[in-house]
Amino acid sequence: MSTASRPPFPEPLPEPGAEAETPGPGTARRRQLLRAGGLGGLLLAATAAGTATASAAPAKGAPAPRTVPDVKALRALPSHALAPGETVLVTGYRRPGDGGGMLLRWDAASGADDNGGTVLAPEGAGKKGRWLRLHEGVVDLRSFGLFGADTPADAALDALVNDPAVHRVEAHTDLNFVKRHTFDRSGIELDFGGHRVTTTGIEPNTNDNPFGAVLYFKGRRTGSTLTAKLSAPMPDLADIFEVPDAGAFGVGEWWAVEIDAKPGGGQYEKEVQRLVQVTQRVDGTHIRVNYKIGWDLAAGRTFHWTKVEPVTRSHVRNMVFEGVPDADQLSGSHPVAYEYAVSCDVSGIDATGTFWPVVMRRWCTYFHTYQCQLKNPSSVTWGGAGYLTQQIYCLYGHVEDCHTANARHLNDWTASAYGYVTNCHGDGDDQGPFVTHGQFEHDLVYTGNSGLMTFANSGTAWGGAAKRVSVTRHVCSWFVARVAVTDLTLEDMRVIGNAQSGSGMIWINADGAQLRGCTASGPLVISQSSRRSTRPTVVADSAFTLGKGAEVTAANVSAAVHLERVALDGLDGASFKGTGPLVLDACAFTGKPDAAPSAFAHSSVTVRGGRHQDTGLVLNGAKDQEVVVEGGAVLGGTNASGALLSRTGDKDRTVRWRLGVCTSEPAGDTAHVRLTEGANEYLAQGAVLRGGSLDLAEAAFAEGWLLHSGCVEDGTARTRLPAEGDRVRHKDGNLLLG
Repeated sequence: MSTASRPPFPEPLPEPGAEAETPGPGTARRRQLLRAGGLGGLLLAATAAGTATASAAPAKGAPAPRTVPDVKALRALPSHALAPGETVLVTGYRRPGDGGGMLLRWDAASGADDNGGTVLAPEGAGKKGRWLRLHEGVVDLRSFGLFGADTPADAALDALVNDPAVHRVEAHTDLNFVKRHTFDRSGIELDFGGHRVTTTGIEPNTNDNPFGAVLYFKGRRTGSTLTAKLSAPMPDLADIFEVPDAGAFGVGEWWAVEIDAKPGGGQYEKEVQRLVQVTQRVDGTHIRVNYKIGWDLAAGRTFHWTKVEPVTRSHVRNMVFEGVPDADQLSGSHPVAYEYAVSCDVSGIDATGTFWPVVMRRWCTYFHTYQCQLKNPSSVTWGGAGYLTQQIYCLYGHVEDCHTANARHLNDWTASAYGYVTNCHGDGDDQGPFVTHGQFEHDLVYTGNSGLMTFANSGTAWGGAAKRVSVTRHVCSWFVARVAVTDLTLEDMRVIGNAQSGSGMIWINADGAQLRGCTASGPLVISQSSRRSTRPTVVADSAFTLGKGAEVTAANVSAAVHLERVALDGLDGASFKGTGPLVLDACAFTGKPDAAPSAFAHSSVTVRGGRHQDTGLVLNGAKDQEVVVEGGAVLGGTNASGALLSRTGDKDRTVRWRLGVCTSEPAGDTAHVRLTEGANEYLAQGAVLRGGSLDLAEAAFAEGWLLHSGCVEDGTARTRLPAEGDRVRHKDGNLLLG
């Protein structure tokens, strides 16, 4: 059964072997009273014998506890008349059946401080003699007299979280907190039962402190530190680390490992910053950890290791959190933060008006954040504010079934790895719900989400890099991964622009990016800012709409780019400014009869199959170029220049023209090929030319050569062709029709 369908506080089952209660006078009434008082099945069988531990158990044959109606009556019991170990059943905190009932044991030797719930002192108590709560580790905050937000819940929360006998705290009413709590507690669950949590009158936060949450769970950095310099390169996906002494690391221990800044890079360019667990001592100078790195590291780089005692399995669930209205970074509030934490989950938080991230994590490993929401945070412009969740130096996180409205970011991975985001959605999303910081994030997966998405865009000081990011079945108004994102994979993405400037586009880095089944109401933009990948950049089975003068590939693209079965509509003076090879395989490029042709600067352009209608190719590179048209490609229609294939720019460069099995069918007298100048090497064999004209001027072959043979010219006018000679052949071997 899913978490969403589970009731938050199920009725406890009878203890194994417990005898059924025999109905008798008052039995039904007593049972109702106990349940109304918030007492579980264990209290129905509780007796006077027991201890003050969470695992207190009744003794056979012991007398039933006496009963009092409320805590005031309990405190009024004369301590001199109490027997050691005597138990009392309190049927309500303020009145019977109010949910604050509990079972307590008298400990005449205890001098514990009265905390209003699990430790109660009688009236006029001295240093000794206390009522100690009997429980099995689950405590209801009503048993501290909390029945609403009128009384701050801070003291009760501190008492319970700092009590090792308590493993679950339940809220059944609204609560208000005025303190910012820091806990080092492991193995506890705080479940607020879907009730309101407010922070009216909360103490000020410290400056620039996203960890000043109401609930901040923080592990401890110990004094054990080590430095290790790599004597050999460490490859991508390695999980064995070189250390000076493997004996200093115990299997199962947790360590924060951080590499020094990349030589010659920015201050924060650190490829490895993770909280890892030692899984093996490989030999005297090598250990294995539970993490495969994501980047190649050169010999001479230095790792810094710090032993950590993390918080583990401390979970926060089910609250409707209301932040301080119109707050700033000092007066604002937010519910949860974790640092140096392992296997700590957050679920069911519905937040409004927070300042810092609703769920803030740093140095965390293994976690699940799910079914959380954020609406209308206090700020979306202050750096780090207005997020649902941010993860810094984190591993193996899953963010799922979350939603934001009018927020800054739904999810931010910063210097994190192996994260998964599923079924998360952001509206009012102009600030970008899904981001990575660009601090060497790697191996991230997004599936079935919606909202604006940008990757690795926070600046060069952090590296501006990410690697192996996969996005599937995503819808948004804008997608940008233009910085050094290597091996990006996009599948089944739908981008529909809105009124925001720049929306409707997909912008990628030509460093191993691969797109399949993507459509955008705006342009495809390809630039290149890194050169790490060994795989080609491929856009396949996708469709885009370009505006006038759109730049498809930027001048800094030197990598090979493949467009396969791609539809580009609205072509009008589009430019392909890259210099690397460009392959257009079975593509559909469509312009308008009066539109300017598309200009190509790539060193080689291969048109294999597909149809190019009312557009055309103009070669305008700065250096030698080659264009190949083959595989049944069709060039048709016309354009503003009156030629389907032509050149412009530097006359001294050589352009190689290769027309294979293809069809050219221009409108009217539009030229199939127009060459008027420059050095050209022209080969046409197997082409079918229908109508139009062939305009190959003498001056275009003063250098170079021309062989036009084995072609079909059906009604084609030979407007200009150079005189035949040793380097020019075009009369023989062609089929001339019409």
